[in-house]
Order: sequence, then C-alpha cells, then structure tokens
Amino acid sequence: MTMLCQLSLMEIRDRLAKGELSAEDVTRSCLTQIERTEPRINALLSRRDDDALEEAKTLDRRGPDSSRPLWGIPLTLKDSLVTKDMPTTAASRMLENFTPCYDAFVVKRLREAGAIILGKANMDEFAMGSSTEFSAFGPSKNPWDITRVPGGSSGGSAASVAAYQCFASLGSDTGGSIRQPAAFCGCVGLKPTYGRVSRYGGIALASSLDQIGPLARSVEDCALVLSVIAGHDPRDATSSPLPVDNYVAALKAKNDLKGIRIGLPKEFLTNGLSEEMESACRDALDLAKQLGAEIVAVSLPLTHLATAVYYIIVMAEASSNLARFDGVRYGRRAEGVQELEELYVRTRSEAFGEEVKRRIMLGTYVLSSGYYEAYYKKAAQVRRLIQQNFETAFTQCDIVCGPVSPLTAWHLGEQDQDPLSLYLRDVYTLPVNLAGLPGLSLPVRLGTQSRMPTALQLIGRPFGEAALLSAAHVLQTALPQLGSPPAAA
Repeated sequence: MTMLCQLSLMEIRDRLAKGELSAEDVTRSCLTQIERTEPRINALLSRRDDDALEEAKTLDRRGPDSSRPLWGIPLTLKDSLVTKDMPTTAASRMLENFTPCYDAFVVKRLREAGAIILGKANMDEFAMGSSTEFSAFGPSKNPWDITRVPGGSSGGSAASVAAYQCFASLGSDTGGSIRQPAAFCGCVGLKPTYGRVSRYGGIALASSLDQIGPLARSVEDCALVLSVIAGHDPRDATSSPLPVDNYVAALKAKNDLKGIRIGLPKEFLTNGLSEEMESACRDALDLAKQLGAEIVAVSLPLTHLATAVYYIIVMAEASSNLARFDGVRYGRRAEGVQELEELYVRTRSEAFGEEVKRRIMLGTYVLSSGYYEAYYKKAAQVRRLIQQNFETAFTQCDIVCGPVSPLTAWHLGEQDQDPLSLYLRDVYTLPVNLAGLPGLSLPVRLGTQSRMPTALQLIGRPFGEAALLSAAHVLQTALPQLGSPPAAA
C-alpha cells in the first residue's frame, strides 16, 4: 500500500476514476508514508489523519465523480492558507492557537474538486525566509539529505511532495518561495501570473508580490492543480477576470519545442552562479535545442538592482501587513499587562521571531517620513523598469530561462549569522515577482558535486501559463528522472 503514494497525481486520478483504487486506499498510503518520514523531515505542522480518512470513506460511498478533477487525491497546504477546520499558524507563535472560521479561496476550490487535505505544511514564519529555518516550530529537512535545508518559505510543502507524503501541495511565492524549495527538493513548482490565483485567505507578506501556486512531482500534475485553483474571485481586488486556459489540454498540443524561442539573459550567468548549477542549466538548454527550440541571447540589464528593490518593497509591505497582529483582535496576547502600549510591545516582542522583527523594523524605516521618497518610491519606480526589461526581452523570445538559485540546498545552520547572504541568493527569482510574471522550477538532475537536485527556471509572458507548462512538459519528458530521495525510502 505504501507504494501508491509514489505514483503521480495523474496516474492515481485515472485509477481512482476507473475504480481500480479507493480513496481510502490512497489516503492510507499517504498517511503511512507520513508516519514513516515525518520524524526525519518535519514537513507538517498539523495533521488531520482521522478526518481525512472519514472524508475518503465518504467519497468512496458516493463513488467516483468525473466532475471533480481531484476526487480522492490527498494534498497538503502551506500553513499560511487559512482553513476553517484546522489551525493556521503561519509557523509563528503569534498564531499558535489560531483556527480560522473560513477557508481560503484556493482551499475551497480544492475541497469542491474532491481533494482530501492531509495537513498544513511547515514554512518560514510569515513566509519570511529562504530555508524554513525561521519557523517557530523547528526547521524542515530536505528529503534528499536531512542535514540540508528544503528551501523556503514553502519548504514544508516541497519536502512533503518530495517525500511522497502527498501528491501535490500549495505554497505561496513572494520572491521565489515556491520555485526555490521546489528546486532544492527536486519537484516542480509553479508561481502563476500575479492575479491568476486569488490571494483571498492567504496570510499576506507583501500584497503586491504574493501569489499562491502548486508544487507537485510533474508538470502535468501542476497543470491539473492550477486548473482547479485559477480563476476570478470577486473578494480579491487583484484577481484577474481573464478566462482560465485548459492547462492539461495544452500539454498534449506539442511533443517537441519546434518554433519556441528560449531567451537566456546574460545577467543570469553571473551573480555567484555555482559551476554545477550553470552546468545543469546549460545541459537542459542543450536538450531543449535538440527538441527543436531556438536559444537566443537576451538582456535584463536591471537584474543587479532586483534584490535591493525587492527587499525595500517586501519589508515595507510586510511592516504594514503585520501591524494587524497586535494582541488586541486575534492571535497571541501578552499576559499581565496594564497599558495598551505595553500590550503591543510585549505581545509582538514575545510572539514574533528575529527575522520577522528585522523586516518589520526595516520596513517601518523605509516608509517613515523623510525616507519614503528616497527608498520606497524609488524602488517602485525601478520595479516598473524591471518589468519593462522583461517586456523588451519577450519581443525576442517566447520564454526566458535561467537558474532558480545560484547554489543547491545548503546545510542547516550554515547561514544563521548572515541574513544578507540569504537575501542575495534570491537574485534569479525576485525579478519574476517584481514583474508579476509566471515562473516554473523544473528539476534537471542531481548536482555533480553536491548530489542534490538542480533546476531550470522557465519564465513566461503574463497569463502565459499554458505555453509555459507545455514547454516545461516537453522538456521534463526528455530529462532523466532524479530517483527517490533517501529520506523517503
């Protein structure tokens, strides 16, 4: 039974539809795998084993439903997505005992599609981090090497997918937080176009950058999950009314890359890119060329400014968004206080972690009188120029590509004393969020030196997820399989 959890989402879906498997069989397989692997990787913050089994049994009694595309499929969710029947903590002591009274838009869509939610995945506190080491409940471990990080902030989601605990997971991506952990854990991660998926019910880090998206073990699985969660939501003012493409059907439209121009920015081949990451990306592009793609040189000249621009904007917006966590309305409240100011200070001092405090203080600084014009306004202006860089590049190519990260997953604790170094490692993913574009992380192979997963990042035009997924599917089909992570065995 435990082998069922290693099959692809699409294969399980087809076998469930034919009645060859029951939803209970599939759910028990995932729960058994969670029991085997969770002590080693700490991917989940909360679980709903009994409720999940009851849901599976209910589905089985009613029988397969072809109108529900995820019927009987077990999934996990990043713990920043609110769920009415289980805690939502954002991996913070501030929300340690918080159970929401409603489901996020994407959670509601998953339930309506027949998905079974197994648990909530670990993350960096309030999505602030690139390694899941900033979780208040301990770090997650990478299933390929438990001495290394799974990436972040959606590290628990990536680890749960890679360790076969579920068939897919949802994460959120503010500056690479889906794509980077997917790359580190050897799975596929997709950040949709800003506005393609509703942010309603997602605990905000930076409202102009956040986007919810899927992580899975194949491009095809990601396409199916995206088709369920994408679409307009009137409760989210940034949600796009544009129609949703048939992403699964788009994968069947091509079996090669003929006629596709893939742009490689020269700026992506610098910035401390490691030898094994560069080698993996070049090999993937050589394969794309063999499949008929044309590789063209493009330029994104403001790439070197993306990190500074991103962190000014994200810290300013985080400072504003996290002001609601004050000990008054919901969440943790300091005990034994006498004055309102003391309540604010003690609650936030006790409940927020060091990285969250750092970003709140820096964000408050750049928004303060005398500094707003010099920092935040200037960053917003350069952000628009970065978007224009991409617009120019897309006149020369159909897809922009490059690395996801300069390095493979590093060891736990390696960057504890150097937050700036962590910020700089997001240099390839940040521009995509600043421009609001769709980006996908595609596993290539294990690194020649680290023996950890490497990945290629594919970036598409706005709302061009169908074309992006199609090209990625062709390429993934031709790439070698990574195998199974040791910690998942």
